[in-house]
Amino acid sequence: MLSIVDNHRFERLAYQVLEHAPTQDDIRAFFTPFQAHLDARGLKVQGVTTDGSPLYPAVVQELFPEARHQVCQFHILKEITQAVLHAVAKVRKELKARQPVLPRGRPSPAQRAAARKSKRIQQRIADLFDHRHLFVQRRLTAAEKKTFRRITPGLPHLRTLRHIMDEVYRLFDRRCRSETALARLAKLRARVRRFKAVGRTLNKLFTPNLQKALTFLDDRLLPSTSNAVERSNRRFRKAQRSIYSVRTAQHISQRIALDMQRDQQAPERFATMQTLHLARTGTG
Repeated sequence: MLSIVDNHRFERLAYQVLEHAPTQDDIRAFFTPFQAHLDARGLKVQGVTTDGSPLYPAVVQELFPEARHQVCQFHILKEITQAVLHAVAKVRKELKARQPVLPRGRPSPAQRAAARKSKRIQQRIADLFDHRHLFVQRRLTAAEKKTFRRITPGLPHLRTLRHIMDEVYRLFDRRCRSETALARLAKLRARVRRFKAVGRTLNKLFTPNLQKALTFLDDRLLPSTSNAVERSNRRFRKAQRSIYSVRTAQHISQRIALDMQRDQQAPERFATMQTLHLARTGTG
């Protein structure tokens, strides 16, 4: 599903349902009629927010050369947090490999030390799994910070990952400009290069998409995410999985058209309801 949505009014302006994976030609063919409608009305696109797909940059530059191109902040943070969680899972696997293998049954006196060690390692593995969200959560309370320190003794590279995540979140602070954020990003990249234990884990910090995700800092009207598009697409993907009659591209296209018609009639419907309410209460 390809959609163009007004990210301020959350209104779908254009859509297209494909029965194959989109290509750059599909994106160009989708944007070209929309550009023609804007030209006919004397309008210009000031900013475009897309996900991290490589299909968009060339087409946006070709059709809307004056528009700012913002890569969705949510998609960038999702990739980085997934990399951090993957690193935590790798540590759990390494601890599992160090866990002593004991025979079944009650341990003998000679095996009790190994049994205690196995139990300690198993508890650490369980803690790292149960509290894995602490490594990527945006803000931690005092209690969560205490829990984080308790589950990471002897694992300095995991504590470094948490500090790096704090710096990543600071990049997207609306109170600073993109120049300041890019300077912070350069320092963060230099720091990651120094830490060999986490360098390969955070390769996503070196993608050009991360720099494009900071474009919104210089434009208050430019949305930082493409949430308006993603939310509507998630709704129709869920319908496609759960409703038997909504399976084909034609059915999905018809449902989107019906939603757009309902959105267009929403102001008149709201005005009618308000009039009926005032008439019923006698205050109109």
